[in-house]
This record gives sequence, structure tokens and C-alpha cells, in this order.
Amino acid sequence: MSILALTVLASTLLTGPATIYDFTMNGIDGKPVPLARFKGQVLLVVNVASKCGNTPQYAGLEALYRKNKAKGFAVLGFPANDFNRQEPGTNAEIYQFCTETYKVTFPMFAKIVVKGEGIAPLYQWLLDNDGVETDIDWNFAKFLIGRDGKVMARFPAKTQPDAPEVLERINQALAKK
Repeated sequence: MSILALTVLASTLLTGPATIYDFTMNGIDGKPVPLARFKGQVLLVVNVASKCGNTPQYAGLEALYRKNKAKGFAVLGFPANDFNRQEPGTNAEIYQFCTETYKVTFPMFAKIVVKGEGIAPLYQWLLDNDGVETDIDWNFAKFLIGRDGKVMARFPAKTQPDAPEVLERINQALAKK
């Protein structure tokens, strides 16, 4: 490991993660994905579920991703089974459902815990840095991350991916270089 990598690691351990890029998460295939690979992009981080009233939002998320990915935008889907057990499947089953039913091509990650005991450090960081004093409300809560890797906004689960307030904030974030 280089001196620079050791310095960054030591700094992160002492002060906690500064940006989303300080995290490595497992992809839906189980392989580690350093979120630093998305550095400089605008991200919409969403906790997803396959058996939820909000599940049709996958279509809107995919449309948003396809429309904006060339501009430096990505949706990151994190399956979670924390709300009424609405994501009971394995990672392989979740991937199959998303790709076959909604033609999802945006990055999907392994199932994680997004609230309560065992919360994934990424989601704890999102909650600690979103300026909102409550837990996420349900499946399909959305965190908008700016090109600097910091939380810009949080949208409730019922807010559609193409809602004017979501599109406005994404466009603002994409306009910043």
C-alpha cells in the first residue's frame, strides 16, 4: 500500500468518512466496488425493494439514469429488507427481477441494512450528513450526492424519480463542474 493510501486510510479512521467516495460496497454480484469509481459524478442513492408499492419507481429511476448518465449521473440501488420484509430475495434473485422486469442497467449493490440495528456504515453516513433529523421513511428513499461526494438533498420514498423537485436538484448538481 502506498504512503498516500495509508494516509487516506488513517485520516478516514480518525475522522470518519468525508464523502461517499470513502466507502467500498459489495456489488450485487458480491464483488467489492469502491464508490470512488463514481468520483465527480452526481449520484442518486436509493434503497430499493422488489415487493413494495413503490417498486414501479425502478422504471423511473432507470429512465432518469439513461437520460443523464452521459452527463455524469448515476443511480445506485441498494436493496434492503428493512421495511415490512419487502425485499426477501437473494442478491441473484433481486438482480434477475430488476433486469427482467424493469430492464435496470444502473449499478445495483448487495442487500444491506438501511435503518436500525446493523445499519450499513454508508447509510449511517448518509443519515448523519443529510441535514434531516429522521430515519428514512420507507423503501425508495433517495439521497442526492453532488460531484463533491457530499449529500445535497434527501427525498422521501413516495417522491417519484421524475418529480419536479428531484429533477430540479439533479439539474443543479449536473450544472456544477
